Amino acid sequence: MNEEIEKKGYPDRYEAEALLREAEALNPGPWGNHSRVAAKCAETIARACGDMDSEKAYVLGLLHDIGRRFGVKHLGHVYDGYTYMLELGYPQAARICLTHSFSTQKLTDYIGNFDVTPEQQQVIDNALSECVYDDYDRLIQLCDAISLPDGVAAIEERMGDVKRRYGHYSQEKWNKNIELIDYFSDKAKCDIEKLTDGIRP
Repeated sequence: MNEEIEKKGYPDRYEAEALLREAEALNPGPWGNHSRVAAKCAETIARACGDMDSEKAYVLGLLHDIGRRFGVKHLGHVYDGYTYMLELGYPQAARICLTHSFSTQKLTDYIGNFDVTPEQQQVIDNALSECVYDDYDRLIQLCDAISLPDGVAAIEERMGDVKRRYGHYSQEKWNKNIELIDYFSDKAKCDIEKLTDGIRP
């Protein structure tokens, strides 16, 4: 592995794109384009913020759902992505696979099935509790929340869609995602929803 990449903790853009293509071949589905939209959103917002690495944001956005290469899963994709990226030597990418689903940093707020073993759930819980969120964690949480496979959606529309499909959506998590829009709009000094409007896979 390239020493610089190993030190950064995430692959370069070309390796990340190759990892996503390989994963899609193993488990085809709309999640691949969702990841591409999230990556482009992350890159665009990071560049507008001025003090963030837009390349890092793109790669982390692209790989946040890479655990889906192992099949159709709910919480399982978090565990699979986290452990897979650690095995490849990419701890920063592993961290995003973990944190992207938990804007409130609470395992109990996960929306979907807890399709992991008790041991796997403990791994997630322990790793999550040890994290101190930074702007990359928050950025990918936001981009995950606004990215559909065919492009960007208003955050209330996206959360409403999730709520309809799963029957619930924590009010605390809903509020936190709205806070993320406000946080990055302030940081970038522009309207994030306008900034990302029109982004496609």
